[in-house]
Amino acid sequence: MYRTVDDFLEDWSRSANGTNQVLESLTDDKLDQAIAEDHSTLGWLGWHIAMSTAFFADMVGLQVQVPKDSTVPNKAADIVHAYKEISGSLVQEVKQNLTDEKMMEKVDKFGQPTPRGAILRDVIDHQTHHRGQMTVLLRQAGLDVPGVMGPTKEQSNN
Repeated sequence: MYRTVDDFLEDWSRSANGTNQVLESLTDDKLDQAIAEDHSTLGWLGWHIAMSTAFFADMVGLQVQVPKDSTVPNKAADIVHAYKEISGSLVQEVKQNLTDEKMMEKVDKFGQPTPRGAILRDVIDHQTHHRGQMTVLLRQAGLDVPGVMGPTKEQSNN
C-alpha cells in the first residue's frame, strides 16, 4: 500500500516503463497469439492493461480518459499509443488530485472500504501480472522479450 503520492509515482514510472517495453515488442501480425485456443491473446492483454488502468483510477476518484472505441485494436501501435496516453493521464490526475492524506482515505473497492493507496498498489500488481503473461506469449510468438526486470535469455547470450 502506498502512503505517499511520491512513492506511488516513483513505482508507477518504473512499472509503466516496463509495460511500455513489453507493448512496444508487439507486432500487428502476432496480436492474436494465445497460449491455447480460447485464451487471452497478446492484443487483448495489452489492451486490457491499458483500459484497466482507467478502471482502477476511477475507483480512487480520478478521471482518466480512454478511447471511445473499446474494441481491441488490430494495430500494435494503437495499443502502445493508448497505454502511453492513459498512463500519462493517470500521472497527471494523481499529481493534481491526490495528497498523502488522501492516499490513506478509504473508498469503495467492490463493497469493501479500502485505502486509495492500496488500490493504487493493485493497479501496479495487476499490470505486472498481465505483463508477465505477455512475455510468455512474446517468446511463444518468436518476438523479442524485453528485459523488464533484468536481462532475458536472449539478452544474456549477447
